[in-house]
Amino acid sequence: MNDSPPSRAVPATPALTHFDAQGQAHMVDVGNKPETRRVARAAGTIRMQPATLAAIAGGSAKKGDVLGVARIAAIQAAKRTSELIPLCHPLPLTHVQVEFALDTAASAVHCTVQAETLGRTGVEMEALTAVQVGLLTIYDMVKAIDRGMVMGDIRVLEKHGGKSGSWAAP
Repeated sequence: MNDSPPSRAVPATPALTHFDAQGQAHMVDVGNKPETRRVARAAGTIRMQPATLAAIAGGSAKKGDVLGVARIAAIQAAKRTSELIPLCHPLPLTHVQVEFALDTAASAVHCTVQAETLGRTGVEMEALTAVQVGLLTIYDMVKAIDRGMVMGDIRVLEKHGGKSGSWAAP
């Protein structure tokens, strides 16, 4: 008599491309991949006290134009992603768009970034890095008012281009 549980089919796990056959981390070789237009959109949120959001909206934060500075920081972060994430390829970005939306009902600022390139690898990491740094910059600029701000919901919304084609978050 066999008392072992019935076997279940395990879904195939995609290969982790940042590891070689010996399990060593390495930078993926994209040299033979064709250049295609690559686009990724990512988003995130920073929640805060209503007075903090009011200071941002009213332009009364002591350090100045919070969202303007955060937008420049996000763009700069997208451009420097390969310096921060060890196995990312440096990419010639063709466009980075950063949008902030004030949400008074949730007392939050939502950040959405679209990064684009004509290249051999995707720009998801650039979009995600830009969102994070944009939100961190907001925190830095108004932390004197509210040290309890919380960043979250950082995610890729969609990506297009390359061999895997298009993907969108459910």
